Amino acid sequence: MAPVPNSPSEPDDDPEAYVGLAQQAAEERARAHGWTTVRSLAPGAIITMEYLGGRLNFEVKDGSVTRSWKG
Repeated sequence: MAPVPNSPSEPDDDPEAYVGLAQQAAEERARAHGWTTVRSLAPGAIITMEYLGGRLNFEVKDGSVTRSWKG
């Protein structure tokens, strides 16, 4: 069996704290809190479902974060 690769650690940060923030402010805050990848998506965007440690996803509508989740 192949060894499991080391996944980046995730910041101790609540994704729900980003809901309601402006997109740019949320992205800057996420990077400042240690997220290695920040991804902003339109509502209903088609995305892959693989989990990537250290990534924070935002759903953005009208310039504001409406949903936020890890991976």
